Amino acid sequence: MITVHHLNNSRSQRILWLLEELGSDYEIKRYERDKTTNRAPAELKAIHPLGKSPVITDGDNVIAETGAIVEYILENHGEGRFIPEAGTEDYLLYRHFMHYAEGSAMLPFLLALYTGYLGEAAAPLTPIIMNEIKAQLDYIEYHLIRSHYMVGDELTGADFMMIFPLEAAKARGRLLGYDACVEYVEKIHKRPAYLKALEKGGDYAFGPDVS
Repeated sequence: MITVHHLNNSRSQRILWLLEELGSDYEIKRYERDKTTNRAPAELKAIHPLGKSPVITDGDNVIAETGAIVEYILENHGEGRFIPEAGTEDYLLYRHFMHYAEGSAMLPFLLALYTGYLGEAAAPLTPIIMNEIKAQLDYIEYHLIRSHYMVGDELTGADFMMIFPLEAAKARGRLLGYDACVEYVEKIHKRPAYLKALEKGGDYAFGPDVS
């Protein structure tokens, strides 16, 4: 059985959503961020040397990094779901967004977060970072105007990857004027499996208000 080593307010929420969509049996081992530093606890390093979440264990297998985890789960437990047919244009688009999410899309948001701690010292970098954020959101918006999900009309692994950068952008007020991105996030947040994963995962600042 898969064990999700789940950190509150982290990317591992996506893995819970994926497993709920698949209807898989899994268990959650919970970890809490340090209340002072907001960093993951040292206990996660006992699971994987990077000490980050998400990480899953499945028998003797230990898999870290969200994209690798999503691919592993789909290939080993997905029974063909959420992966377009190989050799098709949809498959190429799926692979693109699987890697784009944590590559091009997330980088400027992380830079904005980290440089935000620098105050005025970050001023020379701020315009560059903001322009890069705009470029990524423009790209995603243009795509979602023409597509129901990240790959056509059906949910794929790409959606489990792409929801986090868009949730983070929405939570920080960066989706003003990006109506297709907002509609996409709200559509995902209404899915029963997403809400069930949220109930199981606990504290998650980027999800919908379910109070």
